[in-house]
Amino acid sequence: MPLADKPHHELSLAEVSGTQRSSDRLWDNSTITYWGVTDIVDGKGTQSGYYNNVHGDKGRDWGTFEGKVTVKEDKITVEGTYRLSGGDGEYRGVTGSGKFKTVLKSAKEIECNWDGKYVLAKAASAR
Repeated sequence: MPLADKPHHELSLAEVSGTQRSSDRLWDNSTITYWGVTDIVDGKGTQSGYYNNVHGDKGRDWGTFEGKVTVKEDKITVEGTYRLSGGDGEYRGVTGSGKFKTVLKSAKEIECNWDGKYVLAKAASAR
């Protein structure tokens, strides 16, 4: 949505979902959905939002993210941080955080890499 306050200012709201591929078996094949608000002026800006990972009948985890946005030609890149804020089922009490990089390659193709650390409440209580 273009804004009239200054030239080249855009605000957008997006919902993205898909299947994750991960070397970590606890996140591999989980379904992620995230909702983000993006504010861009002259090809640079910010994005913040929420995400939800569904791990089938094992539970789900959720959290928040924020990042810097750059737009070059038709490619949008977001780099920032995320924080796990909760979970249920086997993910109840999960904590963690890390960094991510998302590249919107087209209207239907997105690539996102997440890197960070987490602790499951079950593992923490076993220590």
